[in-house]
Amino acid sequence: MQAKPRPAATPEQALSAMDHLIATHLVGQHEIAQQVGMNVTDLTCFAYVMEAGENLLTAGDLAARVHVTTGAVTGILNRLERAGYITRRPDPTDRRRIRVAARPGAVARVLEVYEPYYARLTELFADYSPAEIAVLNDWFTRASTLAATYLEEHCRPD
Repeated sequence: MQAKPRPAATPEQALSAMDHLIATHLVGQHEIAQQVGMNVTDLTCFAYVMEAGENLLTAGDLAARVHVTTGAVTGILNRLERAGYITRRPDPTDRRRIRVAARPGAVARVLEVYEPYYARLTELFADYSPAEIAVLNDWFTRASTLAATYLEEHCRPD
């Protein structure tokens, strides 16, 4: 596919567009969390558990990714377990730790809500050439790393 002409944009315009996307995404996450009976933090944790698949995360892994204390993540896991979203399994190498697994039915419920949105995003990606998608992927990956590093440096949980 040949790249389509794109309107010129300044870094400031791109930052503004990114801010609008993030704001809309935050509102959407809140709405989706309500649809599946969770709060946004619990949904975010569950998304990390889903993403991990068979490489089960520990409670400490989740606490670090969501920037909450280990005590707070215990409460999150308690809610997710009571609601039927996750199970806890002993770590095979360290019985003091637990690993978190998503329940297949819960994954299906959450994906049912997200799949129409992801289908629209996939259609949007079809408007871009493979080279442009590579740039988008590179930018999202690097921006995510930058954001995580910034959070580590400036927003540590107490």
